[in-house]
Amino acid sequence: MADPRISHIELDDATILWRNADIEQERRIAIFDLIEDNVFRPVRAAGAGHEGPYRLRLSVRDGRLSLEIAGDDGTELETLVLGLARFRRPIREYFAICESYYQAIRKASPQEIETIDMARRGVHNDAAEMLLERLEGKIETDHPTARRLFTLICVLHIRG
Repeated sequence: MADPRISHIELDDATILWRNADIEQERRIAIFDLIEDNVFRPVRAAGAGHEGPYRLRLSVRDGRLSLEIAGDDGTELETLVLGLARFRRPIREYFAICESYYQAIRKASPQEIETIDMARRGVHNDAAEMLLERLEGKIETDHPTARRLFTLICVLHIRG
């Protein structure tokens, strides 16, 4: 029976050079939400008879995103490599807005926090749409899954 979803996700810890409590919280929430509810169907693997669930490992190497996809039993199925040049600006914007958001939570009015959060969601939504475009024909997924994957891509880009 087909189960096109991610059952386990792992980030390459060697890629993450710097962490703080806010980033760790974002990472934990994104992974929890992703595992709880996602749509993920690698087209090539599904065409070869693998219908999920899948294990996913994300890493960044030489400026490229590597998505290592395995079956639920750990059998390697395929690795997708995506260029990240188009994501540099959204990642930078997302980091800047997140930093403003974290500062605002500590000292701004509820209205200011909501304004910053709306901007953050806008950048996040646009980046998720871009990710969906890049995955087209490779992985069938939905917008909420792409949003959570973008959050994890950002975590992999933290340099401190």
